[in-house]
Amino acid sequence: MELLEEILNPNHLNKAYKKVVSNKGVAGVDGITVEEEFDYLKENKDRILNQIRKRRYKPQPVKRVQIPKENGKMRNLGIPTVTDRIIQQAIVQVISPIFEKQFNDNSFGFRANRSCEQAVIRALEYLNDGYEWIVDIDLERFFDTVNQDRLITIIGKTIKDGDVVSLIRKYLSAGVMENGIVKATEVGTPQGGNLSPLLSNIMLNELDKELEERGLNFVRYADDCIILVKSEKAANRVLTSITKFIEKKLGLKVNAEKSKVTRPTKTKYLGFSFWMSKSGKWKPKPHLKSYQKLIRKLKQLTDRSWSISLDNRIRKINYLVRGWINYFRIANMKSKITEIDKHLRTRIRVIIWKQWKKISKRQKALEQLGVETELAHNIACSRKGYQLICKTDWLKFAINIERLRKRGLVFLLDQYTKVHIECTN
Repeated sequence: MELLEEILNPNHLNKAYKKVVSNKGVAGVDGITVEEEFDYLKENKDRILNQIRKRRYKPQPVKRVQIPKENGKMRNLGIPTVTDRIIQQAIVQVISPIFEKQFNDNSFGFRANRSCEQAVIRALEYLNDGYEWIVDIDLERFFDTVNQDRLITIIGKTIKDGDVVSLIRKYLSAGVMENGIVKATEVGTPQGGNLSPLLSNIMLNELDKELEERGLNFVRYADDCIILVKSEKAANRVLTSITKFIEKKLGLKVNAEKSKVTRPTKTKYLGFSFWMSKSGKWKPKPHLKSYQKLIRKLKQLTDRSWSISLDNRIRKINYLVRGWINYFRIANMKSKITEIDKHLRTRIRVIIWKQWKKISKRQKALEQLGVETELAHNIACSRKGYQLICKTDWLKFAINIERLRKRGLVFLLDQYTKVHIECTN
């Protein structure tokens, strides 16, 4: 069976349809939602498949969406139509196993059964083998700057079915609609489509091959790549030579300001940094910026002026806490998250104190929570600010940790302990 026919096989298309529907997502430029797609395909499937087979199918432009980055800048996303997402997903399902055989073992991004955690563990292995100088390569706007001709040439060396290569090329050059105007896309692979992750790995596998040929230790997760060597001199030499290779051979742009030679303790890789234990072993920890990002999000979720029920607020906090701890579960962070938990409890107490509002309600609530009547009255009448009141021993006694747990609040330290118990069992 030719590769295109395998992609268009009903089994593959049905699997792709289910995958796209399960991912939900917004409509593309045609306005057809995931919920409306079934009826659309029922009427148009045969026409679309016939067009693809005759190379007459024309993917619709992607819808430009911008999301904020941590540095205040915006990241461009391109959202294909639901139909195009299904076709792209079908392509990915068939050609991924072909390219997977070529991918390097030190590549972890956008691959089945591979994760950020595994990438960090691999970096730790190299660090503890004595490769303690890190070359941090930052590719500038990678998804927006991929040379499409080079990428298609690389794909063509493996995929011999011209119909499939032609279809991929059409998706690369489909264009982007922004403010109602369609613009051509002569470079880049729009981040947001189902094909983009695979195409990025195909392109950057050329970098992996070069690093392997040079005998260098490296770890790559998508376009986040670090190279680990044993001396500063070697690191500077590698930074210079690899930058030349990336820009001249791959046609990509290296961000000279962000690419650098650094040490493990100053490195930020996939949100992690590293520290050396008393035993002389390198271990992972969340980077300071990862903590700061978590604290900012918790602060937003515990803004006392936000009109939301406490139950809904706790639900959102728990979702954040569980996700954050599960991501950083291999890191050492007990003391830091204990401190963050303390601030979280204070902010939750402030919210509850504000909700009680009137003196009579505050006094009654405190009495119900075990505070003596006279003391409860004095606390309720206090003119201290929210923060000062909620840091007092009596408020901590009344709205204590166990009561917050019973209300459903998940603390960082509790989740961290739970995860580690599950890992040891």
